[in-house]
Amino acid sequence: MAPSAAEVVASASSLFSKVTPNPTSDPAIYDTHHQKFTNDGLPTTTEAWLERARRVSEILAVDAAARDIENKSPRAEVALLKSSGLLKVLGPKAYGGGGQGWDVGYKAIREVAKGDGSIGMLLGYHLLWSTTANVVGTNEQKDRFQRTIMENNYFIGALTWSSGAVNPRDNDLKITDHGDHLIFDGQKHFNTGGVVSDLTVLEGVLEGTEDHIFAFVTTQQEGITFAHNWNNVGLRLTESGSVKISQVKVPWVNALGWDIVSRTPNPATLDIPFATLLLPTIQLVFSNFYLGIALGSLQFATKYTATSTRAWPFGGDNKTSATEEFYVLERYGNFFAHLRAAEVLADRAGEEVAGIYARYGESREISERERGEVAEWVASAKVVTTDESLRVTAGVFEVTWK
Repeated sequence: MAPSAAEVVASASSLFSKVTPNPTSDPAIYDTHHQKFTNDGLPTTTEAWLERARRVSEILAVDAAARDIENKSPRAEVALLKSSGLLKVLGPKAYGGGGQGWDVGYKAIREVAKGDGSIGMLLGYHLLWSTTANVVGTNEQKDRFQRTIMENNYFIGALTWSSGAVNPRDNDLKITDHGDHLIFDGQKHFNTGGVVSDLTVLEGVLEGTEDHIFAFVTTQQEGITFAHNWNNVGLRLTESGSVKISQVKVPWVNALGWDIVSRTPNPATLDIPFATLLLPTIQLVFSNFYLGIALGSLQFATKYTATSTRAWPFGGDNKTSATEEFYVLERYGNFFAHLRAAEVLADRAGEEVAGIYARYGESREISERERGEVAEWVASAKVVTTDESLRVTAGVFEVTWK
């Protein structure tokens, strides 16, 4: 017999009452790096930003496998992203940000993911959700939240889309109007980075309507309860477990893109193609950390093959080392060529996304056709990077025997 609705609710509630938080990693383990990044200051050129991302990737790669096994809540890793300045790469220079475009942001995500896929994913989610007000907020909200995030070096988590609020496993959060403020209630199976975030993006549907509302809230508050139940195979340090939202209060002035007098979506910010750019933007985030994971896997496998893989002893044309084996050379060459092509496609898609924001970030007057065309570039990149990343991360085991 199927469980009743009351039994389902009771079971979900018990999920949050029985868990204990994971141990957290200690930010002090990166003190030497924090100090160096602080002394060096923020990068000032595109290449310097990418070099900073490569440096963070190298730091993380040293013990990525061990940290994944330990599965500690990644406070140290987020602290490293903060001190490196990478959380600010897209932010306006006026408020202490890097002033770079999404094309650079995507490459930074990819670089970090080469060393640690989980932290590359966290960086990608932060960059997307930290710019939410730029896409769906009013000009005043865009300015206010960018200033707040940059000046405080905040890390942003989210209970939205694939990280929660519009995930198909869940209903939307319920939003009720209480005069000068809103109340968010509900539960999500997934959130990404929320446990270690400073601010969280909530999203839900206003009661009695079909209208969605995005809002930033402080993460550490009584109404946000994390289940600490993320124990996935892969990407374990993304802290993507369940979360309960109970009576979380949001002032109407923080309802992104809404007219607080009429209590209606502002057509100048929400009823236009520009407001839908969050979706293709985050899809390309996925493409780039997938690609970074594959590139990192190939780099690791190459070193392993050169130092540990034995030449095949039963071929009749025996080689002295695995790096002389025709099959091994063919596999690596094939993986390298396909990943290089995937990188070029991802970079082109990133340039398209960056160009859209550069041209229409102020006016928001992008046409439906232009929005559709950039989505096509993103979708193409997503298909290719997904296929190739899966092929390479599985295929390297064919050339890394003992």
